[in-house]
Amino acid sequence: MYNEQASSGSSQALIDLRNVVKTYETGAGGLQVLGGVTLQVRQGEFVGVVGPSGSGKSTLVSIISGIDRPTSGEVFVGAQAVHDTSEDDLAQWRGRNVGVVFQFYQLLPTLTVVENVLLPMDFCNVYSRRERAERAMSLLDQVGIVEQATRLPGELSGGQQQRAAIARAIANDPPIVVADEPTGNLDTRAANQVLALFEELADLGKTLIVVTHDRTLSQRAGRVLHLLDGQIHDGPCDRDGGQ
Repeated sequence: MYNEQASSGSSQALIDLRNVVKTYETGAGGLQVLGGVTLQVRQGEFVGVVGPSGSGKSTLVSIISGIDRPTSGEVFVGAQAVHDTSEDDLAQWRGRNVGVVFQFYQLLPTLTVVENVLLPMDFCNVYSRRERAERAMSLLDQVGIVEQATRLPGELSGGQQQRAAIARAIANDPPIVVADEPTGNLDTRAANQVLALFEELADLGKTLIVVTHDRTLSQRAGRVLHLLDGQIHDGPCDRDGGQ
């Protein structure tokens, strides 16, 4: 699916950010959130992104997934120049290649759990109708909530909703999964269940980029990026618990 010898210029990088700047216009003027970020992530890495509130963590993953655009700089994911792709093409590309997990789940409340998981497959027109239904149920079984398939999201606990959101994120079998504070609203037991799911995805060879304040999650990642004042400080995960 990806050409790792892409025009990004890095034979090792699946994700390649080059001098990415993001500035938001506010009533008080421009607010620079990312200040010239350069970053490479290899296929199959499990990367945690940590840092204080306002350091640019959510903006970083939004730019990688194409949800947001850089003010300047280049973003390559495989052979895709994300920074230079039209909105329509970007939506189709993201649907097939990047699974996104949000802190507040963002499941459609009027659709059942299984219908939420079917949505990405319907949108991108992947698999046959029968295969979609079978795959949706299989994914819900994989995340441990198949018995909740016909219920509405509001009838589920927070941990169950997040597991449903993970099933939806991987419905099209994307090579990349990005998550923004996926355990931020969960109790310890539910958070541990979600962490275990991410580890399973990493074992399957998915590339994971997870924004977190959760020390346990960041310790499970193979690599941790520390964001401070819009700049990345890259380093190995501190297994002793330090940040």
